Amino acid sequence: MRFPVPDSVPVHLRHLLPAARHMAGLQQKTGALPWFEAGPWDPWNHVEAAMALTACGAVEAARQAYDYLASCQRPDGAWLGEYGNALPMSDRDHISREPAPAFLDSNFCAYPATGILHYYLSTGDVKKVRQWWPMIEAALDFVLSLQRPDGAVIWAFEALGTEQEDALLAGNASIAKSLDCGLYLARRLGQVKPAWQQAYQALAQALRTSPDVFDRRGTGARFAMDWYYPILSGVLDERQAQARLHAGWSRFVEHQKGCRCVADEPWITVAESCELAMALLYLGDTYRAAELLSQVQTVKDDQGVFWMGWQYEENQVWPRERPAWTQAAIILATDALHGSHPSSQLLVRRISETTQQA
Repeated sequence: MRFPVPDSVPVHLRHLLPAARHMAGLQQKTGALPWFEAGPWDPWNHVEAAMALTACGAVEAARQAYDYLASCQRPDGAWLGEYGNALPMSDRDHISREPAPAFLDSNFCAYPATGILHYYLSTGDVKKVRQWWPMIEAALDFVLSLQRPDGAVIWAFEALGTEQEDALLAGNASIAKSLDCGLYLARRLGQVKPAWQQAYQALAQALRTSPDVFDRRGTGARFAMDWYYPILSGVLDERQAQARLHAGWSRFVEHQKGCRCVADEPWITVAESCELAMALLYLGDTYRAAELLSQVQTVKDDQGVFWMGWQYEENQVWPRERPAWTQAAIILATDALHGSHPSSQLLVRRISETTQQA
C-alpha cells in the first residue's frame, strides 16, 4: 500500500514511520496482516496492527484489515488463529515459516471489538462501524459461549472437555476490555445487550476477586502478560492495580533495559515493554512509561524497524524477527503517552473516561 505522507501522521508518531511502513508493507492484497513475511496470522495481532495503522493515518489500510476479518469469519462467529508462538526456530536466530497450529482462541476472537471502537473513535465513521457490527456481535457471542459459571472464559473451543481446558489470565483480562468495547459500540448503535453486560460483570468480578479460577495448570505465571494485563483490563481499582504492579516489578523489569517476556529468561521484548508502559499510563505513571519506551528505542535495525527483543546476557538481538505486532505496540504506546485524541487513550483508560471525550 502507499503509506500516507509524513505530514498526515501525528507529530509524536513521525519518528516511528519506518516501523509503520514496515507493518503496512506486510499487509496482503486480501487485507490480512500477518506476523511477518510468510508468517502466521491471527485476529488479535491483525487487529493490533490495524489500530496502529489507524493511529498513523493509514485509515484505508485499516479499513481493508477490518473488511478482511468480516470476509473470513466463520459461521459460528470465530476465526481460526495461528499460534505463531508454537513455531520452532528454523535456526539460532529465526522463527520457522512452517504452518502454525490453529485454534479458535476466545481472546483472539474478542479483540476485533477493541479495534473497531478504536477505528470509530479515530474516524467517527459510524456507517462503516454499522457494517462491521454483525461481525462483532457474532464474535462476542462466540466468546461468551465459552464462559464458565465462575465468570472466567476458556481459552479455546478445542480445549473444552480436555486436559487443556483452562482460563488464561492475560487472555481473560483482554477479553474484559474487548467486551467493554463491544458494550459501548452496542449502546452507540442502539443495541441492548443485557447478557453481555452480565457476562462482563461476572468476568470483572472473577478478575478482581478469584485468581484461583485462572491458570489452573500454572503455566502462565512466568509470563509478564499475566502480571500487567489485569491492570490494562480496567476492572481493578487503583489499590489493587498498584499492589499488582509493585508485586511483579522486580520479577519482570530489568533495570534500564525493559520488561522481560518471561520472568526466568534474560530477554526483554519490545512489545511487553510497551504494554507495560501502557499499564503504567493507566495508573498515571507517565515518567516510568516514558522511561520504558525510551529504553527500547535501541532495539531496532538501521532502517528504524523494531526487533522482537534483546537477549541482554548475550548482548544481541533475538530472535532476528520484526513482527508487525511489535511495531504496533510501540506505535500504540507512544500514541497513548503523547496523543490527546480519544482513540489514543482507549487502551490506557476506562471506556467511560475515553469515550466521553469523543
